[in-house]
Amino acid sequence: MNKLVVGNLVHRPLRSVISAFAVAIEVIMILSITAILMGKLNGFKDRTNGIGMDMFVRPSTTNNFIGMSPAGASIKVADIIAKIPHVAVAAPVNIQITSSFDNIYGIDFQSYDALLPFVFQKGGPFQGPYDIIVDDYIGAGKNIGDSIKVIDHTFRICGIVNHGKGGRKFIPIDTMGKITFTEGKATAFYLRTETPPKYEDQVKQDILATPGMQSYNVVKTQEYLNAMTPDTLTPAFNIGLEVVIGIAVVIGFLVIFQSMYTAVMERTREIGILKSMGASRTYIVAIVLSETGLLAACGIILGIGASFALSGVLNAKFPTLDFVINIPYVWKAIVIAFAGALLGAFYPALKAARKDPIDALSYE
Repeated sequence: MNKLVVGNLVHRPLRSVISAFAVAIEVIMILSITAILMGKLNGFKDRTNGIGMDMFVRPSTTNNFIGMSPAGASIKVADIIAKIPHVAVAAPVNIQITSSFDNIYGIDFQSYDALLPFVFQKGGPFQGPYDIIVDDYIGAGKNIGDSIKVIDHTFRICGIVNHGKGGRKFIPIDTMGKITFTEGKATAFYLRTETPPKYEDQVKQDILATPGMQSYNVVKTQEYLNAMTPDTLTPAFNIGLEVVIGIAVVIGFLVIFQSMYTAVMERTREIGILKSMGASRTYIVAIVLSETGLLAACGIILGIGASFALSGVLNAKFPTLDFVINIPYVWKAIVIAFAGALLGAFYPALKAARKDPIDALSYE
């Protein structure tokens, strides 16, 4: 049977290649959208972990995407939090997201650096109100003293640091307040506690017990990141993924269906000969499904290889894109593509098995 299956596919190389490419496109579509969406989410988690905070405090009006809500808390709240027992550092941040979804962090350098020190590749801290610190991705090919435009204002690069400290661009928090009309305001306060997580619960209770702080949200960083999943973060993720998977399955199904149906019609006499020699319906179905399985396997391998190659190219060319292939979704893509291909071949296989050998042998 194996020789017959391979021979049938080799005898029609163009159709076999197109069918395999259809399955490959199906796999690439699934892995690409998950690479973008999951990559962004995992990249956000990694950069948040790199800040060095154990907890953060934010106004109750701030949503889960810190920076998507306006800065609504007074910077002076940081001084109040810093006096809470077992709080080692309280750093105010004013985060703004631009129209291009670029996170700009307005920070008090001394307190933010105290959470977990910046690792400078070039330059150093702010020297003036319009200085900016950028990470090594944004600063690639740039030098200290170069100009960069942020929020319609020109800043001088004073430092280039290792990536992974929350944002990719940092400016003085006072300057952020002036240019965004949020002077003296902060989006949130990042905390580092003594010997974490030993005092986190106590610190949370003490903050909420402080007069004027009852309406604030006090969140442990690890709990916050654990809750950042596609299901809890945004229903749009799953909806988008289901739409792409649906489109991909339809493409794979139709191409395999057309390919196998045409192959069955072209091999009517061959099927008649096999049945006249005693081949059972099960044997005929097994041949068609085996051909489909081999095509699907080739397409899946091609699709996975192309997806990883695409990931490598995009990460090299656009390092801030966070295009990362998610391994669990690789297995899901394999199952979905394989199942879709077999489903597309099922009817042609049954049609082949139902052919009458007398009619098939007389077919021209």
